[in-house]
Amino acid sequence: MTLTPDFRTPDFRFRRLRRNPVIRSLVRETSVSVDDLIWPIFVEEGIQSKVAVESMPGVYRYPESELASMVTHAWNSGIKAVILFGVSQAKDADGSDTWNPEGLMARMIRSAKQAVPEMLVISDNCFCEYTDHGHCGVVCDGDVDNDKTLENLQKQVIVAAQAGVDMIAPSGMMDGMIAAIREALDENGFQNLPIMSYSTKFSSAFYGPFRDAVDSNFKGDRNTYQLDPANGREALAESIQDEMEGADLLMVKPGIAYLDVIANIRAHTERPMAVYHVSGEYAMIKAAANANVIDEKAIVMETMMAFKRAGADLILTYYALDVASWLSEN
Repeated sequence: MTLTPDFRTPDFRFRRLRRNPVIRSLVRETSVSVDDLIWPIFVEEGIQSKVAVESMPGVYRYPESELASMVTHAWNSGIKAVILFGVSQAKDADGSDTWNPEGLMARMIRSAKQAVPEMLVISDNCFCEYTDHGHCGVVCDGDVDNDKTLENLQKQVIVAAQAGVDMIAPSGMMDGMIAAIREALDENGFQNLPIMSYSTKFSSAFYGPFRDAVDSNFKGDRNTYQLDPANGREALAESIQDEMEGADLLMVKPGIAYLDVIANIRAHTERPMAVYHVSGEYAMIKAAANANVIDEKAIVMETMMAFKRAGADLILTYYALDVASWLSEN
């Protein structure tokens, strides 16, 4: 077949810049680096050896005695930031163990910082892992009381700051939480401590395996305080509100089903943005990989690239150690 040239337009061929690996790398628009990764670590109180999370193959709840070695392992793998989740055996209605200077949250932070002082240690500041009902705050008349929860959250973040945490990451989706946290930190001399807000967190079905990871007995839903997955405009408004209240970084959670939300927020803010590649997203890839129907490494790396292309700067993922290893191979 002979093609007749159209002399009215240049004979442009996109494939010219795809001819070999060097050209492709030179014109590549988006990249994933080990510096983009934050590794979530689960620490369970009172156990002596790690416990596998059955719904998340390769993920474990670690005893406190192993936290230091896991932080060291992450650092040696190139990971420069971890976020800590506690599985408490001292749960109560308010999650009061989190504002105990000798409680699990404070102990985890101190242990991680002592192991690798250079590691950026982030605390997940919420109450769901520390309350006996599994909700993210103080429950009154069957619902979470916003302002009473904020009072407790202020106490919690001060304990985290005093324990030496490098970044606060509130995840409860309470109205006014960033303003309340910023006020508490500033009044107690922690003006330089940054806040990474779970600013756009949806009431999502993708969180199911996480509840196994933190041994939660939660029943019901969080529809009254987490975002409706149908609401894109409200998602943007939530992040912009947190930016106005003083959030230093913004986060969208989950990731894969909300790439449009990431891109929209990116178009409206200059703040650094994070995305949480959540437990259900991780578990789906693992299940498909274990069934030999996908190339796990290729799918994970494509997913990480999608997050970056949509506008995320940082990625919280249970695949962080794997991604770091794959990047080092290349």
